[in-house]
Amino acid sequence: MDRATFACSTAFFRDYNSSSQGAFCLPGGHVDFIEKVESFTYSDFFRDYLIPNHPCIFSAKFTEDWSSRRNWVTWDGKPNFDYLLQKFGEAVVPVANCDVKEYNSNPKKQLPFKEYINYWKEYIKNGYRSSQGCLYLKDWHLSRAFPEQDVYTTPVYFSSDWLNEYWDAIAVDDYRFVYMGPKGSWTPFHADVFRSYSWSANICGRKKWLLYPAGQEEYLKDRHGNLPFDVTAPGLQDRSVYPRYNQSQPPVEIVQEAGEIVFIPSGWHHQVYNLEDTISINHNWVNGCNVAIMWCFLQDELAAVQREINEWKDPIDDWHLQCQLIMKSCTGIDYKEFYNFLKVIAENRISVLENGLDDEASAKNTPKAAISTLGMLHAVFDLKRTVKVLTSLSANEDFKKLDLTSLSPPPEALLHHLKAAIDTALL
Repeated sequence: MDRATFACSTAFFRDYNSSSQGAFCLPGGHVDFIEKVESFTYSDFFRDYLIPNHPCIFSAKFTEDWSSRRNWVTWDGKPNFDYLLQKFGEAVVPVANCDVKEYNSNPKKQLPFKEYINYWKEYIKNGYRSSQGCLYLKDWHLSRAFPEQDVYTTPVYFSSDWLNEYWDAIAVDDYRFVYMGPKGSWTPFHADVFRSYSWSANICGRKKWLLYPAGQEEYLKDRHGNLPFDVTAPGLQDRSVYPRYNQSQPPVEIVQEAGEIVFIPSGWHHQVYNLEDTISINHNWVNGCNVAIMWCFLQDELAAVQREINEWKDPIDDWHLQCQLIMKSCTGIDYKEFYNFLKVIAENRISVLENGLDDEASAKNTPKAAISTLGMLHAVFDLKRTVKVLTSLSANEDFKKLDLTSLSPPPEALLHHLKAAIDTALL
């Protein structure tokens, strides 16, 4: 991060509110196409897309050096089934049935990878029909299952990735996924985990994206407050069921070609179709630009849980703890883990400020290495954003009702340390 970008980000977030990010008013829903690698810097992306929370598309030049672009694809641009079977045939993968709706999503099952590839070949042979339905391999943690495989390199633009930095540190999970599916497979209407950013790179094939800027989803809810499964369904025209649909804007539509990367802003709902047999790589990620959006999302989720079980508030011992447990089961995180998430990020940044940049680490393709690559000013920016959200968390009444004795260091001590580190760095 250069000094001009640091100054720009400081000014933006000094006057920040949640509505500052998300309004998308470019004529006709135009989405910028980034053509040249050599003329587009991290600071360009940070300033023009991350901070204002706007989508963009990166050309295939940004992925042309990835081994998956060479090895996973045949000469005519189709999935290289033989190579994939050779490398991953014994893996077990999550597969969704796109033809079935279950609790507003597609039901999933685990299949051996080789069985899925055999299904896919038969599906193509039979004119994209099968008695099994249209099956879509989704949310496969390939990087975690095969860490030795050199599949891709995370572009520097997406390298400030707090989610994967934290979950790598605790060795529990990650938010790096591979998707593989035949023509016609699709993902229903949704927003990404924690209202995170996402980037999605097509290794082969084509996708159509329907994007709705943050806030537009409110107009798509039915009279009970539920979001639609399919935003293209004719039923949305029924005003007795979807009373505000006619107030919604048309979606921003993107057709993503092979090799291209789509950047999806934080909190944007979307629906995605595979127009051809398609393989893609996707990351969900949070950083200093959208961590406040994540915190707002968690507060909204907790409030929804509290409303659902409010009638049992008096008879249930530790009602506030039970609300946290339910929220974690639904979203994957609770308030105390969110504190630990912020702590890990902050301590990694303090280490950079106190010990200097690690040139050896910066050569690696990991979230922690990115801290060194992005530089001292980025570490200071990250700390300032962490302080802002941690201050709000510490003052939150629901957080204060929890048993916080297990948190080390205590929130007040951590905040003091962070503020001192920022002051020292800016001297």
